[in-house]
Amino acid sequence: MVCTGNTRVQHAWPQTCSVTAVRLVLALLLTSTAAFCGETTRDYTQIPGLQRNNSVLWHDPGAVERLDLRYGAGGRALEPRPPFTFVKEDLEGTTPKIHVRDAAGRQWVAKFGVEAQPDTFGSRMAWALGYYTEINYFVPRGVLRGASHLKRARKAIDEAGRFKAARFQLRSRSPEYVAGVSWSWDQNPFVGTPQLNGLKILMMLLSNWDDKDIRDAQRRGTNTAIYHDRGRYLFFIDDWGGSMGHWGKVLARSKWDGVDYYRQSAEFIRGVKDGEIEWGYRGTHTDRMTDEIRPADVRWLMQYLGRLTDAQLHAGLRSSGATRDEAYFYTKALRLRIQQLHDVARGQMVARGK
Repeated sequence: MVCTGNTRVQHAWPQTCSVTAVRLVLALLLTSTAAFCGETTRDYTQIPGLQRNNSVLWHDPGAVERLDLRYGAGGRALEPRPPFTFVKEDLEGTTPKIHVRDAAGRQWVAKFGVEAQPDTFGSRMAWALGYYTEINYFVPRGVLRGASHLKRARKAIDEAGRFKAARFQLRSRSPEYVAGVSWSWDQNPFVGTPQLNGLKILMMLLSNWDDKDIRDAQRRGTNTAIYHDRGRYLFFIDDWGGSMGHWGKVLARSKWDGVDYYRQSAEFIRGVKDGEIEWGYRGTHTDRMTDEIRPADVRWLMQYLGRLTDAQLHAGLRSSGATRDEAYFYTKALRLRIQQLHDVARGQMVARGK
């Protein structure tokens, strides 16, 4: 993502201020920093050689119930290996980020702050359901060699190079990230397919209110991206940092807040009437997620989502930085939401009375 809109003001704000006041300031900062996100972003249709027959959104994940969510798309083999060496600071966006090299010589972007955990877990879930993702790992603590002259990241890394709670994202040439290109939720090669609608359902399942696409690119950045891989173009979501908290209007939103996530779970799906699903979700652009999702799309997704076990969810959450208590309540909340999807798929949910 070009701009994340995440700041560290919340950590420095006096404790006497209300949460609403802090969120108001953050919202204003988001607007004021939008001017720095003005890099030109091209629509995917401008890529020479990209056609419908070489565009891919999803692949069959196989035996979902056997996948190891502790490691995700990269598996155990690609897990970051210390010691870590500082390469440079990344000043794009507003979230503290640095480039590092691990003991295996692999290049990573380490992201700090409240988005580290949900970005990791969101990519785990997308991968488990057959969607393409970046390779992310959560590193709970570590030491950087050679870190100096830091600006934004100096609050996350002390003078001895020690850090906590970082999302490490792999940088590689295969697949190749197509820089400066994005797509919109309602104009892409997959509109109307259960695969695209399944991805929208996953966004809502994880309470990812940050559903920006190319239409937001010049003002606030975009979260839709493309890889180039041996003649194919892989469409994916490149930032899950707005997940696992509270959806809603700007001042009500949160990230990686287990209490907020648990409390909203009963309202995940409010009912089904005349074949239309009423979702509780409210995001940056609610209609881009909720419109034209049919019970048939839910049935398609549940072929894969319904096979994930609580043990897998718990393992994925723990490896993404959740405490034992957080993992316990997140798992319960996820299962509650998945059960609601089961009910829709089986035709057992009706609209609630007003």
